[in-house]
Amino acid sequence: MAIGIGGAGSKLAAKLDSKAILVNVSETELNKVPGGAERILATVRAEHGQFRGSRKNPEIGKDAYLSNRRELRDKIKGQMIFCSSGGGTGNGITSGILKDISELNNVEIAEKTFFAFVLPYARLESSEFVDNTIAFLTGPVSAAIDSGNTGNMVLFSNRRKFEEKISEDAYNTMLIESLKTFLAIPDKNDLYKLLDGHIDHEDFTLFLSKPYFNHFTYFDYDEGKPFGEQLANAANPFLLPPEAAIEAMFLVEVPKGGDPTMFYPILEYFNSIHVSPVYSVVENPDLVKPFVTVAVLYSRKPEELVEDFKHTSEEHIQAKVKKTIEQSNVLQPLRVNLEDETKRAYQQQGGNAAEEDILATLRRLGKL
Repeated sequence: MAIGIGGAGSKLAAKLDSKAILVNVSETELNKVPGGAERILATVRAEHGQFRGSRKNPEIGKDAYLSNRRELRDKIKGQMIFCSSGGGTGNGITSGILKDISELNNVEIAEKTFFAFVLPYARLESSEFVDNTIAFLTGPVSAAIDSGNTGNMVLFSNRRKFEEKISEDAYNTMLIESLKTFLAIPDKNDLYKLLDGHIDHEDFTLFLSKPYFNHFTYFDYDEGKPFGEQLANAANPFLLPPEAAIEAMFLVEVPKGGDPTMFYPILEYFNSIHVSPVYSVVENPDLVKPFVTVAVLYSRKPEELVEDFKHTSEEHIQAKVKKTIEQSNVLQPLRVNLEDETKRAYQQQGGNAAEEDILATLRRLGKL
């Protein structure tokens, strides 16, 4: 089951799962999200009701989490949580969840929670979103990873949305369709003829329970080209770039009559980087070309991710300052003829002083 926290998280969860649980501090925002099933209104202390959101303030979200803490702690076990790292509600409530998970003594594999975070594109989004994300990654996310009590974490990025000017709804659909391709791995093992290896639902659950960042991708597989090059060129554009793989999983779908041994070069590639992947090979009669879905788990520390955000944010700020300076109005020098101005002032004063005396004084002072 998917659980969406905050506006962005709720929209994603509802697209993935018709039975999704949606959580928000704003009743108005909660009711705007189409789809999903159960809705949870997290209580905040407000004099005029809960019609306003958390206003990019994670502290409001953290406070609201306390009102539903026990309920949410039970519901998240073994589920998928979606939220934005930059806002107030998703960041705040999820921070509370991550903190509680970090403090547990032991979490069973089946109860590990999978997290999908949507990170802002620092070059074009609000500095508040970036600052909230930095605090989120260095605080609760870092502690949760170190505890080993979470499942995979997927780091979606808004970069492509802004660079290609894609609407929010269309982009959310792209993110979820991409995720569905990865989540379909065990189902395809059930649906199609198995040629080699095997990934059942238990294997898949075990993979998702690992406390690492997950970068999954998929592409048409060309047997004649090195797999490592294909993998590098086919990084998922909806995710942050991955680091060195610690663990991996892949599914090769072979067209009917295709070579069932085409997966060996993939195994050799992972062996060359000292990774032993979980894998399976199936025959998909609907395909014309071989197709591979692959996921690598990596432990890029949040501190390193934060440095990326800080660097990008600083570049953005410097560019704004430079542009501001370049666009500043340049004051042109004001040229004044003091002799003419003296004569004009003399006339305005009604000629109380002799004009020649004033001019003579200015000449002695070196003003004329």
